[in-house]
Amino acid sequence: MHKVLITRQIPEAAVKYLREKKIRVDIYSEDKPILPKELIRRAKGVDAVIALLTDKFDKEVIDSLSNCKVIANFAVGYNNIDVEYAKKKNIIITNTPNVLNDSTADLAMTLVLACARRLIEGEKLIRAKKFRGWEPNLLLGVELKNKIFGVLGSGRIGTATAIRAKAFGTKILYTSRSKNFELEKATCAGKVSLNVLLKKSDIISVHLPLTSETYHILNREKLNLLKNTAILVNTGRGELIDEKELIKLLKKKKIMAAGLDVYENEPNINPELLKLNNVVLLPHLGSATEDARNNMAMLAAKNVVAVLYGKKPFTPVG
Repeated sequence: MHKVLITRQIPEAAVKYLREKKIRVDIYSEDKPILPKELIRRAKGVDAVIALLTDKFDKEVIDSLSNCKVIANFAVGYNNIDVEYAKKKNIIITNTPNVLNDSTADLAMTLVLACARRLIEGEKLIRAKKFRGWEPNLLLGVELKNKIFGVLGSGRIGTATAIRAKAFGTKILYTSRSKNFELEKATCAGKVSLNVLLKKSDIISVHLPLTSETYHILNREKLNLLKNTAILVNTGRGELIDEKELIKLLKKKKIMAAGLDVYENEPNINPELLKLNNVVLLPHLGSATEDARNNMAMLAAKNVVAVLYGKKPFTPVG
């Protein structure tokens, strides 16, 4: 009987599906990321692993997977896995694209609106019992209509976010290696260089994958191109932004606000971010809807079943 290790509790429907396919399931049940030593110990002899972004599959871990045929990442990104080395070991890597586009795009727009209308500051005011009633100059924000909305990374999630932003009356700019005809048709978006996007945009939403090329793509030089009225939102990966440089801008009010769902040293949050009123902080909730997480789990499970029964996976990477 095939055996799969699942490195964290996932929606039960996916576990049930695996068992119906006559696959023995071992679930790491503690409510915290599995440690590398425990991962190596538990993964010995398994035919497949359903992994999370918090699980690092480096050469040492991959070398321990003597019988593994597939690592099904419970995420769109797969920067936690040494994909090239896994391929050399004849291990297939899969991810879960498409099924979380809407949930993550919704959250990106939630962060945009929270920044634009200063929602967190308003909520803190209420909780501190400092609200004295309507005031003409109380926590004035900005409207989205006619603002330039820059999409940094126009893949599936970036496209879904831009379509939502267009509904608020924004004008869309995007960066991409090639033209995104779907995005342009849906939003009349214009493709521009990164520097132009950063200089012109009132709102920037980051949706790039994390690679060696995109690490700190928003460094000091690039961040200093932003308007002092700009809003920067990141639902991609924390390492895309040089967080220390972003904090400097926020402290000096060189940009209006930032909305972050991901962090450079996640789950550790730079304490300086916690002190700032012009930043909205969320605990990596991009795909955190029941619909998205159920669909992610089922897609990961279906990828495992396909590979173990000699078929092509639905969503391979690399």
